[in-house]
Amino acid sequence: MLPSAGVYYFPWEINSLLPEGKTLRTFGRLCCYDPARSEAILTTQHNLAQYQVCVDTKFVEPFQAQEGSFYLVLGEAEHREETSSPVVKARILTCVEGMDVSLLEQAIQEQRKYFSERQR
Repeated sequence: MLPSAGVYYFPWEINSLLPEGKTLRTFGRLCCYDPARSEAILTTQHNLAQYQVCVDTKFVEPFQAQEGSFYLVLGEAEHREETSSPVVKARILTCVEGMDVSLLEQAIQEQRKYFSERQR
Protein backbone atom coordinates (compact mmCIF):
# COMPACT_ATOMS: atom_id res chain seq x y z
CA MET A 1 0.00 0.00 0.00
CA LEU A 2 1.31 3.44 -0.92
CA PRO A 3 1.65 6.20 1.68
CA SER A 4 -0.84 9.05 1.57
CA ALA A 5 -0.20 12.04 -0.69
CA GLY A 6 0.57 14.41 2.16
CA VAL A 7 -1.37 17.39 3.43
CA TYR A 8 0.21 20.84 3.15
CA TYR A 9 1.18 22.36 6.46
CA PHE A 10 2.58 25.84 6.83
CA PRO A 11 5.87 25.78 8.78
CA TRP A 12 4.20 27.70 11.62
CA GLU A 13 1.57 24.93 11.93
CA ILE A 14 4.09 22.14 12.52
CA ASN A 15 4.16 21.46 16.26
CA SER A 16 4.15 18.65 18.80
CA LEU A 17 0.41 18.06 18.24
CA LEU A 18 1.11 16.63 14.78
CA PRO A 19 0.64 12.85 14.96
CA GLU A 20 3.72 10.63 14.60
CA GLY A 21 3.96 9.23 11.07
CA LYS A 22 1.60 11.84 9.58
CA THR A 23 2.47 12.45 5.92
CA LEU A 24 2.89 16.15 5.22
CA ARG A 25 4.22 18.71 2.79
CA THR A 26 5.86 21.95 3.83
CA PHE A 27 8.34 24.52 2.59
CA GLY A 28 11.03 26.98 3.55
CA ARG A 29 14.47 28.39 2.77
CA LEU A 30 17.39 26.07 3.39
CA CYS A 31 19.14 27.72 6.33
CA CYS A 32 21.73 25.05 7.00
CA TYR A 33 22.56 21.49 6.04
CA ASP A 34 24.73 19.04 7.97
CA PRO A 35 25.56 16.02 5.77
CA ALA A 36 27.27 14.21 8.66
CA ARG A 37 24.00 14.22 10.66
CA SER A 38 21.74 14.03 7.56
CA GLU A 39 19.84 17.04 8.80
CA ALA A 40 18.64 20.25 7.16
CA ILE A 41 16.86 23.26 8.63
CA LEU A 42 14.22 25.10 6.59
CA THR A 43 13.16 28.55 7.75
CA THR A 44 10.36 30.92 6.86
CA GLN A 45 8.95 34.15 8.19
CA HIS A 46 5.30 34.75 9.02
CA ASN A 47 3.79 37.73 10.86
CA LEU A 48 7.23 39.01 11.91
CA ALA A 49 8.15 35.65 13.48
CA GLN A 50 10.79 33.23 12.22
CA TYR A 51 9.84 29.54 12.02
CA GLN A 52 12.11 26.53 11.56
CA VAL A 53 11.44 23.02 10.36
CA CYS A 54 14.02 20.30 10.93
CA VAL A 55 14.29 17.83 8.04
CA ASP A 56 15.90 14.38 8.20
CA THR A 57 17.56 13.93 4.79
CA LYS A 58 18.73 10.27 5.02
CA PHE A 59 16.27 9.08 2.33
CA VAL A 60 17.10 11.84 -0.19
CA GLU A 61 20.89 11.87 -0.04
CA PRO A 62 23.07 12.69 -1.74
CA PHE A 63 21.63 16.00 -2.88
CA GLN A 64 23.11 19.35 -3.86
CA ALA A 65 22.21 21.56 -0.92
CA GLN A 66 21.88 25.19 -1.97
CA GLU A 67 21.73 27.20 1.23
CA GLY A 68 19.45 30.20 0.93
CA SER A 69 17.32 28.53 -1.75
CA PHE A 70 13.64 27.71 -1.36
CA TYR A 71 12.69 24.02 -0.88
CA LEU A 72 9.51 21.95 -0.77
CA VAL A 73 9.57 18.78 1.31
CA LEU A 74 7.29 15.74 1.39
CA GLY A 75 7.73 13.32 4.26
CA GLU A 76 6.51 11.93 7.55
CA ALA A 77 6.47 13.57 10.97
CA GLU A 78 8.73 11.97 13.55
CA HIS A 79 8.94 13.04 17.17
CA ARG A 80 12.38 13.16 18.78
CA GLU A 81 13.13 13.83 22.41
CA GLU A 82 15.68 16.59 21.70
CA THR A 83 13.25 18.76 19.69
CA SER A 84 9.95 20.30 20.73
CA SER A 85 8.48 20.14 17.23
CA PRO A 86 8.49 17.10 14.94
CA VAL A 87 11.26 16.33 12.47
CA VAL A 88 10.15 15.74 8.88
CA LYS A 89 11.69 12.55 7.46
CA ALA A 90 11.96 13.65 3.83
CA ARG A 91 10.96 11.33 1.01
CA ILE A 92 11.20 14.18 -1.50
CA LEU A 93 13.19 17.40 -1.07
CA THR A 94 12.96 19.68 -4.08
CA CYS A 95 14.65 23.02 -4.71
CA VAL A 96 12.05 25.40 -6.10
CA GLU A 97 14.03 28.65 -6.11
CA GLY A 98 12.06 31.48 -7.67
CA MET A 99 8.65 30.20 -6.56
CA ASP A 100 6.21 32.91 -5.48
CA VAL A 101 5.70 32.06 -1.79
CA SER A 102 2.63 34.26 -1.33
CA LEU A 103 1.00 32.55 -4.31
CA LEU A 104 1.83 29.13 -2.82
CA GLU A 105 0.26 30.16 0.50
CA GLN A 106 -2.84 31.38 -1.34
CA ALA A 107 -3.07 28.10 -3.29
CA ILE A 108 -2.83 26.07 -0.06
CA GLN A 109 -5.63 28.15 1.49
CA GLU A 110 -7.79 27.64 -1.61
CA GLN A 111 -7.12 23.89 -1.57
CA ARG A 112 -8.12 23.69 2.10
CA LYS A 113 -11.29 25.66 1.39
CA TYR A 114 -12.17 23.31 -1.49
CA PHE A 115 -11.58 20.17 0.60
CA SER A 116 -13.64 21.50 3.52
CA GLU A 117 -16.53 22.39 1.19
CA ARG A 118 -16.32 18.96 -0.40
CA GLN A 119 -16.55 17.30 3.02
CA ARG A 120 -19.92 18.97 3.70
